Amino acid sequence: MYCPFCRHPDSRVIDSRTSDDGLSIRRRRQCPECTRRFSTLETASLSVIKRSGVTEPFSREKIAAGVKKACQGRPVTDQDLAQLAQKVEETIRQTGSSQVDANDIGLSILDPLRELDEVAYLRFASVYQAFENLEDFEEAIGLLRENTPISEDG
Repeated sequence: MYCPFCRHPDSRVIDSRTSDDGLSIRRRRQCPECTRRFSTLETASLSVIKRSGVTEPFSREKIAAGVKKACQGRPVTDQDLAQLAQKVEETIRQTGSSQVDANDIGLSILDPLRELDEVAYLRFASVYQAFENLEDFEEAIGLLRENTPISEDG
């Protein structure tokens, strides 16, 4: 790690702390040459491999924006979408891989979205899984009904 003040090619770590979200580490460093201190923020990079083969950095914002379309007109807040995007990122990071297929991201969105709003889930799944006819919708609704506990009210 180069010192940002004197460009000395080494530094000493004085303190390390995990960030609030647990996804990065803040390190306090000191240069042995000029003795000045500075901080670094270290994160593990996560890349998405698109269907075309292009690789781009993972973005929570893109997750939230993509799901937001499926949630139009539904009682889902921007905060709900931000939490969903965070859950998806945590799920992907737990795999330990630094590169993930776009298709795997779509799959990891489905469960948290189903918990958030079943109608939005159906909308997203219909596009993501390329539903072609009513039978595809009926099958998805049947699976939702099987996995949704019946309330005592009805």
